[in-house]
Amino acid sequence: MKPQICVVGSFNMDLVFRTPRMPTVGETLHGHEFRQIPGGKGANQAVAAARQGAHVHFVGAVGDDGFAANAREALSADQISLNHLHSIPATATGVAGILVDDAGSNSIVLAAGANACLSTAHIDAAADSIRQSAMLICQLETPMATVTHAIRTAKQANVAVVLNPAPAQALDSELLAMVDYLILNETEAGQLSGINVTDRESAQRASEALLAMGIRVVLLTMGGDGAIIAEAGNVRFVPAVRVSVVDTTAAGDTFVGAFAVGIANGLTLDQAVTEAQYTAAITVTRLGAQTSIPQRAEVLALMKERQAA
Repeated sequence: MKPQICVVGSFNMDLVFRTPRMPTVGETLHGHEFRQIPGGKGANQAVAAARQGAHVHFVGAVGDDGFAANAREALSADQISLNHLHSIPATATGVAGILVDDAGSNSIVLAAGANACLSTAHIDAAADSIRQSAMLICQLETPMATVTHAIRTAKQANVAVVLNPAPAQALDSELLAMVDYLILNETEAGQLSGINVTDRESAQRASEALLAMGIRVVLLTMGGDGAIIAEAGNVRFVPAVRVSVVDTTAAGDTFVGAFAVGIANGLTLDQAVTEAQYTAAITVTRLGAQTSIPQRAEVLALMKERQAA
């Protein structure tokens, strides 16, 4: 049976510009192309989980514009339950302006729109879906009070919680103590731990500092430099899966969704991280957010190919 996963988070319409490099202040730069692609950290993670075989409930908010219809169409295509996707009157759907340079790096500006309207009342309406799930996934593109209420609802029902603390911001100790799996990058780890993450050694120290805050497992992802897995008394490094990078947008979100499905399916921590890395590796070889997230069969094929080499 498919594991049930609930994702509380954002939907954004991504307006993606390919550019040879990042423009400087005041500069007008000719780009290569433009695409309009469904995104948002919450929706990306929901799509990643669905494509890796989970039955996903998405709790979020969209506006009353054309992008809202795009959101429902895109999420429905992956059989994601939209019973708790709320339409907010007289409000714009969230939008992200994304620049992607020729090296595959990106720069993003967000306009939250309806995402800022996702409330604790919406979480209460989705409480049964949260309680019946194997895992709850949250990020920080919706109000902190809403995220905290969702996590508390999950913990009261003994549902495991994955938190991706992005965009990076300060978090209180009460919230962190309710998190089972904290998945974050170097910037987010540095902000939460107070330790500047520049290499594997500083990543390990930051991970250990985060564990001391009451989190059960810390996964610190470092892109092409691999990842740190940290749990009590055991911190280890997992190398990255080498691929040719086109666009890193949604790589972290793909990792989160794939990891959650792996754990929900009974994989060990290391096995789930490995599968998540392969899934994210395919994502960075393609342009865009949800358009780049692979299906399960693609991940299995790449794993088989690399393990046979």
